[in-house]
Amino acid sequence: MSKLLYRKALETDIEYLLQLRKETMSEHLINSGIISNDEDQLLRINYLFDQAKIVMLNNQNVGLLKLDEKENRIEIVQIQIDPKFQKKGLGQQIIEEVIKNALAEKKELVLSVLKANPAKELYERLGFKIIGEDEFSFMMLFNLH
Repeated sequence: MSKLLYRKALETDIEYLLQLRKETMSEHLINSGIISNDEDQLLRINYLFDQAKIVMLNNQNVGLLKLDEKENRIEIVQIQIDPKFQKKGLGQQIIEEVIKNALAEKKELVLSVLKANPAKELYERLGFKIIGEDEFSFMMLFNLH
């Protein structure tokens, strides 16, 4: 398995993150009936920006991981893999690392996924269960047991 590195996202990464978000999320947002423009996308990018990490492989940006870590809980806020690097197991590798850390720290692990996003199947395969939903998304919890 390839060694992924993480670096803190910088203001200079915002253009990359906007492009990444458009490439990875636009189809799912449209399929969910959510109209989103650049301003909306930037609001999402800037949400918890200080927690954003650029995922790197061989000195190349391959995606984004944003976690919101609390005392008893970790939320996967955003995970996006550049389409050129999808279907190579990188998303699964990242999530498995987050799961391992959550288990080691005995923290609850949660995320939400758009109902139209096929990543839901990956999350279920890795042990997440649906615990709630709203109009557009499923809320999922990693089963610690």
